[in-house]
Amino acid sequence: MSKTKVIYRFFPFLEWLPKTTKSTLTADLIAGITGTIISIPQSVAFAMIAGLPPVYGFYASMIAPPIAALFGSSNQMISGPTTAISIMSFAAIKHFADPSAQLNEFIMYSILIAFMVGVIQLLMGIAKMGKLVNFVSHSVVIGFTAGAGILIAFKQLKHVFGIHVPQGTPLIGIVQYISSHISEANWYVFAVAMGTLVSAILIKMVLPKFYMLLAMIIGSLIAVFIGAEAHGIETVGEITKALPPFEVPNITWDNLRKLAPSALAIAILGLVEAVAIARAIALRTRQTIDSNQEFIGQGLANLVVSFFNGYVGSGSFTRSGVNQQAGAKSPLAAVFAATFLVIVLVFFKSYAAYLPKPAMGGIILLVGYNLIDFHHIKQVIKSSKRELIVLAVTAVGTMFIPRLEFAILLGVLTSFIFYLERTSSPNIATMAVGASGNFKNIIRDDSLQECPQLKIIRIDGSIYYGSVEAVAEFFAELNNTDYKHVLIIARGINFIDLAAAEWLSYEAEKWKEKGGGLYFANLKLVAQDVLRNGGFYEKIGPENFFEDKRVAIASIYANLDKDICASCDVKVFRECE
Repeated sequence: MSKTKVIYRFFPFLEWLPKTTKSTLTADLIAGITGTIISIPQSVAFAMIAGLPPVYGFYASMIAPPIAALFGSSNQMISGPTTAISIMSFAAIKHFADPSAQLNEFIMYSILIAFMVGVIQLLMGIAKMGKLVNFVSHSVVIGFTAGAGILIAFKQLKHVFGIHVPQGTPLIGIVQYISSHISEANWYVFAVAMGTLVSAILIKMVLPKFYMLLAMIIGSLIAVFIGAEAHGIETVGEITKALPPFEVPNITWDNLRKLAPSALAIAILGLVEAVAIARAIALRTRQTIDSNQEFIGQGLANLVVSFFNGYVGSGSFTRSGVNQQAGAKSPLAAVFAATFLVIVLVFFKSYAAYLPKPAMGGIILLVGYNLIDFHHIKQVIKSSKRELIVLAVTAVGTMFIPRLEFAILLGVLTSFIFYLERTSSPNIATMAVGASGNFKNIIRDDSLQECPQLKIIRIDGSIYYGSVEAVAEFFAELNNTDYKHVLIIARGINFIDLAAAEWLSYEAEKWKEKGGGLYFANLKLVAQDVLRNGGFYEKIGPENFFEDKRVAIASIYANLDKDICASCDVKVFRECE
């Protein structure tokens, strides 16, 4: 690795920062302001979900976004407190401290688990374990995005209708509750939300870079005009004026031991969630995501947050979606968002306190809708039923499973099952020589004729413990025929594992005992590794491996029964002439 690449690995912002222009700076500035407005109520809500006072949500929202952005690889993803990670943090700590009776101890554990998660994620990134998330397919990402968009939108309905839906109500419960309590809807609240939503849609057609910010301003003005306080329109409320203090987490062996299992689970699932979000955004922006760098960015963010009284976080779907749709061009948008949040809390907290929640609800409704990637969903529907099932399972799981990270794992598991199904039954094609001398699949040309003594097949797919049974069944049927010689055109075999190597050596012995042989042509060197290292290459016989199929046929022809050849009318090979 060159010196420059090493520097970029540890300081990735040095690569993109010099490319900043006036245009991208302006776009990031606008996106940062918009992100700040969205982060204020979210910081309060997520901290409460985690069992913490609101100020700890602000600490996390100030510190995590710029660190994760500067040391990650995504240009638009915003990190910080999230619903799923907040729930997991609360669930992990509630067994050791009750926030209602032992708040200081609960806060201490919350900060410590952020430290532990950060260390685990950072080590995973340095160890280049980012390949783990490659098992999260595009269909999983698209399904997760769509499901999250729908879920986010439905969770905003309480702010749109002004109905106090109980905290933690699932999607179906939200619909049922609002339907049965629609008579309690506050239509002044609804007017503010719809006014903001319609404004955003219209402004986006004219000023796409400013539509969220201007729509929020219009929504706020509507609320003022109709009398927000007099008609029960909720606002963000009083914001504590406080900047995060620097304190070392309470690191003791006993505390580390108690929190270790939960910290590992949160670290892994937080990374899956963050990279899934980064890749979902990258589908729209066509950016290349470095999973290892994202691991490092997330790890550093949680690690640094723990020294400033923040709690654990990950990539935020809502804030990342807002950031991308607001026109963010680089990670500077996250830096601006955190900076503006500090400025708001120090100088303008009295104004921010009057920001109407229905206006934010209207904006997030649009964000949720825009997260549904209709273009790629149509492509999946047209191209693959299996991928459609993966997409649907992930989307439905995201909407209805309380723990969002489990929805991702469910999608990954479904995708993995289909992968095993495909690879466990490699395609085995019967080949014959055409008039032009080229080898063709006999299914494609029924006029082709086969040699009565030499069976030629092509295996498309690796031979490993999962596919050995399917290949063995084919050979068992072939063994019951009059053929004594079998040539495998092995260009399509990418690897052979130990179980397959043992079976191949056993199968080769069977064909030798029958008076013929099992031969290989065009087998890749990488696929021969286990055969050679395990001694199976010698058992099968080096003379049975050929670099070219024509050389193989010329050699095998010498072993054919010449009496059968004399009475054969097919004469498919050059040697037959």
